[in-house]
Amino acid sequence: MARAGVVPDSELIYKRLVEREDLGSTAIGSGVAIPHCKMENLSKVEVAIGLSRAGVEFESEDGKPVQLFFLVVSPTDSPAAHLRSLAAISKWVKADRHVERLLALEEPEDIWQLLQEGGG
Repeated sequence: MARAGVVPDSELIYKRLVEREDLGSTAIGSGVAIPHCKMENLSKVEVAIGLSRAGVEFESEDGKPVQLFFLVVSPTDSPAAHLRSLAAISKWVKADRHVERLLALEEPEDIWQLLQEGGG
């Protein structure tokens, strides 16, 4: 996100994400995690998707490694938008085999298309 210019400081976003994970894992099961934090000077909620074919141990309640990450960074002054975004992602990943379908894709354009079709 920092490299793309979405957030100004990669060290700060990392620090905020680690602080959030210290409160409890953001893994929601079935190979999915939604790491999230809030930052100043953002105008809207930003989301990035990361895939790990091998999976990453993320202290998930179901014990499964996480393969699909939705990174959510929200403005500090928009708590409702932050919660709506987390809820929408949670709902999306549980519907219509979205996770399985997304993990089967290779190209970023195909992933974007699936997200668009699913109301993402």
